[in-house]
Amino acid sequence: MELILKKDVEHLGFTDDVVTVKNGYGRNYLIPNGMAVLATPSARKVLEETLKQRAFKEKKVIEDAQKQADKLNELLEFKISAKTGEGDKLFGSVTNADLANALEKEDVSIDKKYISIAGGAIKRTGQYEATIRFHREVVETFTFDVVAEAN
Repeated sequence: MELILKKDVEHLGFTDDVVTVKNGYGRNYLIPNGMAVLATPSARKVLEETLKQRAFKEKKVIEDAQKQADKLNELLEFKISAKTGEGDKLFGSVTNADLANALEKEDVSIDKKYISIAGGAIKRTGQYEATIRFHREVVETFTFDVVAEAN
C-alpha cells in the first residue's frame, strides 16, 4: 500500500514522503492517526504542487537549522550534572529530555524527540554521544559528559 506521510514517522519517513507499507499498518495505524493518506493520483498531484511551492521556503528552514547546529558545535565541553550513588552509578538516569533542557539553557532549542542518545537512558557517569536532528538534512553528532553533582 502506498501512502503519503503527513507527519514524520520514526524509522519510516518524513512529512510528504511517499512510502510503501503493509496494508494493516497503513489502514489500522497510519491513516486513522492522521499520519498518512492514500497515495491516489489526485493526492500525488497535490503533493507535487505543494513540494514546488515549498522548495524555496525550505532553503531558509535549512539555514536556520544549520545555525542551531553551529551553536551546538561551539559548545566544546558540555557537562550534565546528576546525583550519583555508589561509584559512578546515577540516581535515576539522564534521558534525551534532560539533554534537551540542558541545551535549552545554552540557547540551543531542540525538541526532545529529535535527540537520540546511543544506548537509550544513561545510568552511569562518563562521556556519551547523542545524535541530534535539527532538520532532515541537518543531523549532528554531539558528545557530552555526565558528571557527579557537587554537594
